[in-house]
Amino acid sequence: MKAHDLDSRFDEGDDIIDELDLTQARRPLRKQKRVNVDFPTWMIDSLDREAARLGVTRQSIIKIWLAERLEQHGSHSH
Repeated sequence: MKAHDLDSRFDEGDDIIDELDLTQARRPLRKQKRVNVDFPTWMIDSLDREAARLGVTRQSIIKIWLAERLEQHGSHSH
């Protein structure tokens, strides 16, 4: 199917999901990169308590809080 045909079907509200190869789909600016950070024990304990209170993992609470802080300071670029 040519791109303009796909665009036309999409614009008309047709379901085009079966026409797409989602095995190659990527989310821009969402690539993951692993980092290691050492925290004092008291900080880990506090993070774990807050994560348990919210029902999320330690990693999730760290990501959420860092993202919030970066957004507050305008350091989050798209």
